[in-house]
Amino acid sequence: MRRLPVYLLLDTSGSMYGEPIEAVRNGVQTLISSLRSDPYALETAFISIITFNSTAQQITPLTELAAFQQPNIDASGCTALGEALSLLAKTTDNEIVKTTAERKGDWRPLVFIMTDGEPTDDFNVGLNEFKSRKFGMVVACAAGQGANTNTLKQITENVVQLDTADSATIKAFFKWVSASISTGSKKIEEGGINLEKMSELPPPPPEVNIVV
Repeated sequence: MRRLPVYLLLDTSGSMYGEPIEAVRNGVQTLISSLRSDPYALETAFISIITFNSTAQQITPLTELAAFQQPNIDASGCTALGEALSLLAKTTDNEIVKTTAERKGDWRPLVFIMTDGEPTDDFNVGLNEFKSRKFGMVVACAAGQGANTNTLKQITENVVQLDTADSATIKAFFKWVSASISTGSKKIEEGGINLEKMSELPPPPPEVNIVV
């Protein structure tokens, strides 16, 4: 079976403490339960979570939806976004099945990045490692006004911004991510093609602004 790998890179720095991180936990839960009720996603989507604060860590390796268990997500420390991108590159090298002459590998991963601040580490090192790999659709989300959309534009042209990092807004973002993964699963099942452009995703809710 060809999997649709989905990587969530979530900022768990100190500035996310309190309501925002609570909303992220709930968002992940909502995301998983709505995907579990989608037969296409259940068939193909595999989820991994990488969190980053003073360091980056993969807290959930690539896991099928049925076996996914809610990880412990807490907020503290700085914003090692560069390290998170490096870790994503290395992790996908290990976890993604490559296509060979004998068999079709996994689909290109969907990546959703959410951060509420500026990177505090050597961002460019991670960015270069990330750029040297092939991904499918990459969406970066600036949660609130503290995140720099220009930094995120270096990672991907698909950047969205949340006006605030409160629970209603973050919840709306995760619902949209869930709908986007469902769309990706459906496209694969029906036509065997990857999501390529933002315009192929469901339109984002009013809380999620597309940065042009």
